[in-house]
Amino acid sequence: MHDILINWAPQETRVAVIENGAVQELHIERSLERGLVGNIYLGKVARVLPGMQSAFIDVGLERAAFLHVADLHGGGPHAGHPARGDVVVQVPIERQVFEGQTLMVQVIKDPIGTKGARLSTQISIAGRMLVFLPQDTHIGISQKIGSPEAREQLRARMLQLVGPQDENTGGFILRTNAEEASDAELADDIAYLRKTWNAIRAQGLARPPGTLLHEDLNLAQRVLRDLSNDATQSIRIDSKMQYDDLRVFGDTYAPSSAAKLEHYKGERPIFDLYGIEEEIARALARRVDLKSGGYLIIDQTEALTTVDVNTGAYVGARNFDDTIFKTNLEAAGAIARQLRLRNLGGIIIVDFIDMTREEHQQAVLAEFRKQLSRDRTKITVSGFTQLGLVEMTRKRTRESLAHMLCEPCPTCQGRGQVKTARSVCYDILREILREARQFSPKEFRVVAAAAVVEMLLDEESQHLAGLSDFIGKPISLSADTTMNPEQYDIVLL
Repeated sequence: MHDILINWAPQETRVAVIENGAVQELHIERSLERGLVGNIYLGKVARVLPGMQSAFIDVGLERAAFLHVADLHGGGPHAGHPARGDVVVQVPIERQVFEGQTLMVQVIKDPIGTKGARLSTQISIAGRMLVFLPQDTHIGISQKIGSPEAREQLRARMLQLVGPQDENTGGFILRTNAEEASDAELADDIAYLRKTWNAIRAQGLARPPGTLLHEDLNLAQRVLRDLSNDATQSIRIDSKMQYDDLRVFGDTYAPSSAAKLEHYKGERPIFDLYGIEEEIARALARRVDLKSGGYLIIDQTEALTTVDVNTGAYVGARNFDDTIFKTNLEAAGAIARQLRLRNLGGIIIVDFIDMTREEHQQAVLAEFRKQLSRDRTKITVSGFTQLGLVEMTRKRTRESLAHMLCEPCPTCQGRGQVKTARSVCYDILREILREARQFSPKEFRVVAAAAVVEMLLDEESQHLAGLSDFIGKPISLSADTTMNPEQYDIVLL
């Protein structure tokens, strides 16, 4: 069983999933950084460009959005018009749209730089387990779902639930997390999606071009749709206004989740109840301490994430083998939690402490898989490799916590380390020698960080004096407190 806490502010919504008094998941959404992807607008064709087979559509944004012929419903090559044999003839865009025409469009790519958003007229609406395609009639199944037999069983169940198919039925794609769904859950999702589409269509008939008809749910609403389930005890939110809005939304689209909604009226900030602010700070740190005295080191790189397990100060078991085994068992649960908390995705390599006994390896792997099974994100785990590493993948669903809250250090550019003062001193001495061969100033002035200047005046003073004698020019030093440890400048006077 778990509880969900929602901390709302106009600029940011934060959600924490709490289980057994510990934070298991964190979700953050900032109002200024919400993308447009998934938004549905009533647009007006501003200009058709036959040479580019595209059109500019005014949807009420700062810049006109862009619609390519391939993204027109029924006009793309994948849905084209068959001619002789298997040849597909694509109808030119100028024969499908015209200036001044009103179109219902959906954003498929956010505006970047000077480019407007990219649009499609092929509408899709995401639900909890299904994606609704109101302009189609087929039932699609995610290729990641089980065997062909399992997919066929799901398709048969969906056909029963959708009912007789006609042009008003709409099509559905079952997402990966629909694999274990019950008929009742699928039926709820079908009803929710059809209700949403009917509301969009009604607005489309009544509103002028440039109107936003549908926006993907905000984080607080997605809590009711996606995060809440039978294991949720309560959903507490600290904003009365948002609580009222969520009640209205929940009563319509997610009644079972709305029944668990509570308005938190306590004087303490809601995230102070379980020390969540401190947990966020720890989730950004490289080192994670275990209760036993061991610790994890988590490094996130562009290619993959590595997790290293160390015994640290733990000496509680009878012998060294047991110490390693107990540390690895505790680490298995801690790693699974950290992956959820930090939302780490992609390839993940775990370096458990080497175990000599096969049964210890298998027990740790079983515990690791058990802890990972609680994750709502798709995970694949391999066994131990020849090097004693565990390889796994975790599907990327959104930005990791570190990427959302932090940026690369301007001093080290994300390397996590800087050159020593001595290394910078030697770079400076080499640079002076290089410039002395090309220029002949009266004096060389070195401007650098205080620690570098201090080393040149003290431990490296002999080398500096020797270089000055060799080039026959005086070298003066100036400390600049605004410079980072690796920065320096050589001024020719």
